Amino acid sequence: MFHALAHPIRYCIVEGLVETGRDVSTMVHCLDQPQPKISQHLNVLKAAGVIEGHREGARIVYSITDDRAKRIVEAIGATHLWDKMEAGV
Repeated sequence: MFHALAHPIRYCIVEGLVETGRDVSTMVHCLDQPQPKISQHLNVLKAAGVIEGHREGARIVYSITDDRAKRIVEAIGATHLWDKMEAGV
């Protein structure tokens, strides 16, 4: 679990999923990272059992499956990176 959350991008992905599910295109836009890099990090998180994806029409929406990951993010504290990026700051 800690290995999966150790990378800053993976931590930000999980932080962004605490409140709601998100698709890859939203993550790419908000985290300002290329799609292949986001997909690699999603694969690490999926392999660790932290997240899962489910299909909604043409897109896959990811959500947290392991509540321990939510508790870790909440205990460490939010960076509020998603809020800033979605607000265009």
